[in-house]
Amino acid sequence: MKLNLRWAILTSLSLQLFLIVFAPIRKKRSSWWISTLLWSAYLVADWVAVYAFGLISKAQISGSTSESQLWGRHLLSLLLHLAIARLVIYRSLPSNKLIVPTIILFIGASNKYLGRTRALYLASFRILRGSLLPSANPGPNYAQIMEDYIAEEEANIQPLKAPSPTARHHSFQGGAEGEKILDERTVIKEAYFYFKMFQGLLVDLIFSFDVRDDSMQFFSSRTAKDAFRVIEAELNFFYDLLYTKATVVHCPSGYIFRAITFGSIVAAFASFYVLDKHGFHEYDVWITHTLFLGAIGLECVIYVMILSSDWTIAKIETSEKHRRSLFQGSIFIEFILKFRSERSPLALHILSDRWSKSVYQYNLIDSRLKRWPKWIEKLTDARLRKWPKGIEELLSLIPLGELFHDLKFRRVEKYSEKLGELVFDELKRKASFASDLQNIKEMCAARGKWALENTKTRRDCKDLLSAVHDVDYGESLLLWHIATELCYNTDTDTDESKNHHRETSKVLSDYMLYLMIKQPGLMSAVAGIGQIRFQDTCAELDRFFDEKLSNKNKTSKDACQSLLSVPTEMKPGLVKGDTSKSALFDACILAKVLGKFGETKWVIVSEVWVELLGYAAIHCRPYNHARQLSKGGELINLVWLLMVHLGLSEQFQIGGGTIHTSMD
Repeated sequence: MKLNLRWAILTSLSLQLFLIVFAPIRKKRSSWWISTLLWSAYLVADWVAVYAFGLISKAQISGSTSESQLWGRHLLSLLLHLAIARLVIYRSLPSNKLIVPTIILFIGASNKYLGRTRALYLASFRILRGSLLPSANPGPNYAQIMEDYIAEEEANIQPLKAPSPTARHHSFQGGAEGEKILDERTVIKEAYFYFKMFQGLLVDLIFSFDVRDDSMQFFSSRTAKDAFRVIEAELNFFYDLLYTKATVVHCPSGYIFRAITFGSIVAAFASFYVLDKHGFHEYDVWITHTLFLGAIGLECVIYVMILSSDWTIAKIETSEKHRRSLFQGSIFIEFILKFRSERSPLALHILSDRWSKSVYQYNLIDSRLKRWPKWIEKLTDARLRKWPKGIEELLSLIPLGELFHDLKFRRVEKYSEKLGELVFDELKRKASFASDLQNIKEMCAARGKWALENTKTRRDCKDLLSAVHDVDYGESLLLWHIATELCYNTDTDTDESKNHHRETSKVLSDYMLYLMIKQPGLMSAVAGIGQIRFQDTCAELDRFFDEKLSNKNKTSKDACQSLLSVPTEMKPGLVKGDTSKSALFDACILAKVLGKFGETKWVIVSEVWVELLGYAAIHCRPYNHARQLSKGGELINLVWLLMVHLGLSEQFQIGGGTIHTSMD
């Protein structure tokens, strides 16, 4: 039993080290195996804790005494563990020679667990919402203002108008776009400023137009690269607020509690070191020293992560004390940034990366061309399985279909600055037309129509409007995805100067289909009919490829050429009726219409895709965006926050007053 307990304690220490160092990866890597590995580590850590406490209790009930109580500090992760630890200490009295280090560790571990509990409590929706609600504000004295207003009118005194709202943030006013490139410390400072201003987004609060004007002024005057850098850092603050103890740690009480925890470990180690160890097994003493040193090492790693975090830089930059000692604070910040730099030999990319920068891809035509053999599809599809009942129930717990699909059909493109520039420029252009609440609502509701009516190419796109105006969002997404793929694989005369529009259109097209199929929680704009339409379209594609493409070496280009060769003089609905929701040949018609626009079609297509992405982003609940941050983050999360900062959100609904009397 002693051997089992020793291994349990060492395993607990190893798991704690693993989780402290690697848990932050989940906000930058959205691979399923990373999430599964971290999730399993958390579960095993809890299981090891319960198992070790059971061994301790069993040993004491059997009359065995040992130094095993010393390691309770590694196992306190639940309130149940605290209760068991108290019971263990009580049963070890009065013969426990380790009572002093045990009590010291118990205090430190309890303090640490309370910090974790407090962080979870503060991040809960109800408490977070309550903390973000503004104080009760009756507003200006309406009765008094109106009395003064009438009195001034009767006295023929011209009432004063309220001054136009002005930005309250003065860091970078004026100057042409891109005139000042933001350094890393400024990015963090600005991100923290807007995080504090907009954290109410997480609980569906609404904001004033003063806030909107301030945000728009700042982000509209930035380059796309700098705007996204600020948003990445701001989302990192949102992540820390919801999924880490940052808000508890980075406050005066947090620093005190952290010092108590570290001090308790050092004090317990010192008391054990000077203790008379006569009667203790040498191996147990060695393990105890190892655990103490491991715990101190873990605390040091935590301190490095705290000092190197964006929160530390933001707190220094915004504190009054820093303003009075600007020189010293600047030196410390520069040291932190150099430490985190990718060029530094001490670089810790876990600290510097803020999101996955991965744009996942799912292509419909490619997936149907390379689909698994039918026997594998029967194995992975729950509706087609023919197994004994017991085996069927077991297999139903394993998402084989999704796993096999992801292994073969999901691709990843790295986020590129060209893609960011396209999204930023299009959204900024839309924001310039959103002058009032009605315009904002129209912009948020646009899902391709505005882009076609206001294309930068100045081409008449009325022949394309039916593909966005006369269909629901899910069908529109499928139509433009298939049409983009058809044009991409059959277009041979693309001007190199417009090539980036072609490539970014392809990336956005495959990304949006990935979101619809693999991330339905982020695509609340697509109802269940979207999934039905996708299944019907897949079925029609399978039938077409089986009949028309018998060659096993069929390519995407062959498939697209074959699809476009089908006569489409009549609408598919008139020929087939409405029994199937397939969008396949309607998309072929759209692709043929797009072909008439020549080289300019890729500018038009890219504009439509940005608007389709923006529509999905702004209609997804903030809660779902926040939840995705713990899984690596997605481009759609950044687009959502960018749209908010550019004023393209219906959460700006509070206007200022229009009358300002001379008696104020």
